[in-house]
Amino acid sequence: MHFKPKILDQRLNLLFRSCHSEKRKKPSFDPIGFIQGNTEITANHMTPEIRLHLITPRCALWDSRVDQCPVADPFWAFYWPGGQVLTRYILDHGSVVKDKSVLDVGSGCGASAIAAAMRGARRVLANDIDPVAATAVKMNAKLNCVNLEISMDNLIGQGLHQWDVIFLGDMFYDEEFASDVSDWLKTLRHLNSSCQILIGDPGRFSFEEHPAKSLLSKVAEYELDEVCKRENNGLTVGGVWTYDPTRRIK
Repeated sequence: MHFKPKILDQRLNLLFRSCHSEKRKKPSFDPIGFIQGNTEITANHMTPEIRLHLITPRCALWDSRVDQCPVADPFWAFYWPGGQVLTRYILDHGSVVKDKSVLDVGSGCGASAIAAAMRGARRVLANDIDPVAATAVKMNAKLNCVNLEISMDNLIGQGLHQWDVIFLGDMFYDEEFASDVSDWLKTLRHLNSSCQILIGDPGRFSFEEHPAKSLLSKVAEYELDEVCKRENNGLTVGGVWTYDPTRRIK
């Protein structure tokens, strides 16, 4: 059993912990060197316009045990299907972000933020509390010749009102955390009713069965590519949704 499925199996517990904790101490190693030495630059995904530093089957860590990885929870090293479909949507519908301010929460590898910058967003902030993820986003942005801002603050639960568009890719991974995110998004829309919230999800159970789904409207659906299907335990399609707490979709 290789590294990626183990990361998938542990994601709920570890990502919940990381999103609800204080920022971690900075790693005592060189994150740039680690990323360069343990990932490969690839465009073999649903958004080949964007090249990313990712752990792939050709990387040594792919077949390593999770406890052999010198960094905790390297979610940034994988391009999750919800993020892939959301990024595909941004690239295909650039008017959604053009000349707008964009916040990408739980940015991971930074693909959605990079797509927004590529499509002419006025301001882009990639947010992830993991300092290694922040380094990966910076490297991936440079790789794709775009400029964006990076924040390691935990923004979940904070009252933000300055953003035109907010992205959440594959963030409804757990029912309890999905409730926290849903409550937060409702607050954000109350503060800024014109803010557009875009959610990418591949049909995870915690997303499909959560009451918050009645507040969503699907704007696009994509079939996952064969690589993404193979690496994500049988998931086959992903949807992009808008969030509007003033309505309920029957």
